[in-house]
Amino acid sequence: MSGDAAPDLPAGLDPLVDAEAMRATDAWAIDELGMGGGALMEAAGAALADAVVELVPDGLVVLVCGAGNNGGDGYVAARLLEDLGRPVRLVSTVPDERLQGDAAAARDAFRPAGPWTPDALDGAAVIVDAILGTGARDAPRGTAAAAISAIRTVAVPADDGTPGVPVVACDVPSGVDATTGETPGEHAVPADVTVSFHAAAPGHWISPGKTRTGRLVVAPIGIPGRPGADVPAPWAGVLTDRLPDALPTRATDGTKFRSGHVVVVGGGPGMSGAPCLAASGAMRAGAGYVTVAAPGSIEAGILARAPTETLGLVLPHDDEGGVTSAAVSPVLEALDSHGGTLVLGPGLGRGGSRGTLVRDLVARHPGPVVLDADALAAVAGDPEALAAPHDGRRAVLTPHAGELARLLDVGSADVGARRLHHAREAARRAHAVVVLKGDDTLIVAPDGRVAISPGGVPGLATAGTGDVLAGTIGALLSRGTDAFLAAAAGVWLHLRAGALASAEHGPDGVVARDVAERLGHARISRVQHRQ
Repeated sequence: MSGDAAPDLPAGLDPLVDAEAMRATDAWAIDELGMGGGALMEAAGAALADAVVELVPDGLVVLVCGAGNNGGDGYVAARLLEDLGRPVRLVSTVPDERLQGDAAAARDAFRPAGPWTPDALDGAAVIVDAILGTGARDAPRGTAAAAISAIRTVAVPADDGTPGVPVVACDVPSGVDATTGETPGEHAVPADVTVSFHAAAPGHWISPGKTRTGRLVVAPIGIPGRPGADVPAPWAGVLTDRLPDALPTRATDGTKFRSGHVVVVGGGPGMSGAPCLAASGAMRAGAGYVTVAAPGSIEAGILARAPTETLGLVLPHDDEGGVTSAAVSPVLEALDSHGGTLVLGPGLGRGGSRGTLVRDLVARHPGPVVLDADALAAVAGDPEALAAPHDGRRAVLTPHAGELARLLDVGSADVGARRLHHAREAARRAHAVVVLKGDDTLIVAPDGRVAISPGGVPGLATAGTGDVLAGTIGALLSRGTDAFLAAAAGVWLHLRAGALASAEHGPDGVVARDVAERLGHARISRVQHRQ
């Protein structure tokens, strides 16, 4: 993935380093800068030992090592921990003669490890996983797989409430692909703390790898922060509070139309709230002018729920109350009148002629578009239908895992297991930025760039927050923002607004409107903090 040609990441992302780039970074530090591999391993082992002491200050440390540099880091940590007076049991999943180079030197500076046996973990107060490193991509096999399975068994709390044995992972939990976050084998190590050296990897942040990583510690080991020209540029990064710095703001001589026009198309019987929440998100994210276009069958519900400041557009509906394809012309007229951004899908419903409506609007509207929920269901199995023939059209799709599975005609479990792969597939086929929602929300561009939400806001797990997000991204697109930046910044503002709402109401008390109402505060909170 490092070889994909793509524009630079936005300044508001903290770059992540995949396995290929990490290998190149190590080679650059050793070959070009003259940093000894042994010195880097010594620094890594020291950081690993520090993490063990911080997590579990006393008791037996069992270190399970493999053949690569990860194993060498484990040998260094074992020596340093024993020097501190900790009891240490060192075991290896490979024959001693497999160790080479710096890892063999680390062994020689301490002592050989004993062979892995099923009882190797007995009595452990804490386990160090140094079996597989960032270069491992396939399912673990043989003794390594057996050791990973055994670590998982003792690390997971028992059914009777007995706590599991804490685990510190070296570089990446064994069984996790550091580049993709996938866990191709039957098991992966569930770490309480993962110590990564020099930089974090995408797999630390992308589920299911994220759920195995635990608390992530990025330890400096002396490598400079700006690597040489031969090191591939990062294609992935984590969202930070710097993202809003790049967004346009309202000018003193601005107008409501220059602040951005968003047209939300959606709603149906029993679903009048969804387009109204999207409209609220758009207005609080900065749009100056928002139109809610919904079928006449729910006009009363829209009037009762939509923000007072929005305009309404009544659309034709069928006998069941759902909007019909006859709505294409009035929607296009509303969009054309002030150069609007289309947000299509919240509460739209399925069936009838809604598939034709979605396809026609996508094909005929040349401006920015956000496609959410039922708009994606309307073209299930045919993501190419969303790739309109308008060159440079800014488009964003905002599915959750189930919606993406239907769009690509794959199983939901397949999406869960390979989130990055499937998000990239949809972005490629639809020629759009894909926002795959979750605690690790992925923002994936067709050119290969990826932004990842740090997550950690359970208050967002409530109905309607996805509608708010769609409106938020629509508002940023309406201001002329690049689609990838608009989607990334929209996800961050939505996350921050959810955190603010959770602080006030508690995570279980948050409703979607709380999130929409705090989008403005999310955007200014960092500015206030800096003043």
